[in-house]
Amino acid sequence: MKLNDKKTINGWAIYDWANSAYFLVISTAIFPAYFIARTSEKIHIFGYEITNSSLYSYAVSVSYLIIVVLSPVLSGIADYGGKRMFFLKLFTYIGSISCIFLSFFTGDVDLWLGTTAFMLATIGAAGGLVFYNAYLPEIVTEDKYDKVSAKGYAYGYIGSVILLIAILFISLKPLLFGIPENTTIPYRLGFAMVGIWWIGFAQITFKRLPKGNNEIFSKKMIIKGFNEIYGVFIKLKKNSNLIKFLLAVFFYSAGVQTVIYLATVFAKEELKFGTDELIIIILILQIVAILGAYIFAYISDKLGNKSGLIIMVLIWLALSVSAYFVQNKFQFYFLAAMVGMVLGGIQSQSRSSYSKIIDSEKKDLTSYFSFYDIVLKLSIVIGTFAFGFVNEITGDLRSSVLSLAFFFLIGLILLFMTSFKQAEEELNAE
Repeated sequence: MKLNDKKTINGWAIYDWANSAYFLVISTAIFPAYFIARTSEKIHIFGYEITNSSLYSYAVSVSYLIIVVLSPVLSGIADYGGKRMFFLKLFTYIGSISCIFLSFFTGDVDLWLGTTAFMLATIGAAGGLVFYNAYLPEIVTEDKYDKVSAKGYAYGYIGSVILLIAILFISLKPLLFGIPENTTIPYRLGFAMVGIWWIGFAQITFKRLPKGNNEIFSKKMIIKGFNEIYGVFIKLKKNSNLIKFLLAVFFYSAGVQTVIYLATVFAKEELKFGTDELIIIILILQIVAILGAYIFAYISDKLGNKSGLIIMVLIWLALSVSAYFVQNKFQFYFLAAMVGMVLGGIQSQSRSSYSKIIDSEKKDLTSYFSFYDIVLKLSIVIGTFAFGFVNEITGDLRSSVLSLAFFFLIGLILLFMTSFKQAEEELNAE
């Protein structure tokens, strides 16, 4: 297909616009605080008593663990059988419909409905990104990776902020919409709006990206899918530099993704933020993140991807330590703004850096991105589990936040050990 086509690029970026509504509204801004507020502090499960914040943390961990198991096989099939679009659609429909079902979750009485729908929505959102990310090297040339990757994240931030503002307005002025005051209806309506937004705008992406083929699934395709992912695994084993980069991504992403999922839980429990206040915090974070994605795309263009990533991980390390000492809401607002500045940048530059490293492997793009995605998902499993485990042992969310500094520190060390020589040579040649 024609590379660097504007219509195709915009169609690709629109999926971030659609899908990011889940990551903002469900996983970050509203649902964590809603879950904590609507469930008992202590929950009995399989004969054990755990806190509701730990249950939420473990639900995230299990969701991503399922994706880690499924992703390699599905990616191999997608590469060999031309089924990338099929799986992108499948996970989109699973995730968006589950968001709609979240609107029926009211509290302890239907705890398992809410937990299951949340986990399926998470699986849908995370699973779809494997196949979405793999399209990047297929639609643009390497010199466009940084800017187009940043464009996708910017679209995601802008779109999700628009939807979050709409939900916030409904929650603040429910009577204008015929909704009684002091009810959970605005937030539950918001969960349904996320599903409709996601499934609706994704149709643009489905229309504009390469379709693959309509071949029926066969035993041969599944076997070849396994062989495809195994072949990529063998190549990865021989590339020590790529392994170091993926390990670096694993550790610093464990910190980043845990902050995304559990920052509002910390703000709700430790600083007593209300749901509407939390939405405002996330709006600040998202708006600043749009700017941050482009700022660090510029920094990486001038200094190289390695320098850009090192700067961002250093900032994340400082933020995780600072959060331990936060005592009031004003300080937390400041930290949220700083998190926003490096949130979009580190996600965008990690993706584009990986695209550059594997640029010569056009045939196995989904399989390569599957390994990248496994790293991200495992980092979420480990990060959120560690957060919940430390919280269970210490009974202190501040200690859980401080523990994230370990992940950023290890990631930073591994980044220093990783060579970006080829990218730096191209930068100097320009």
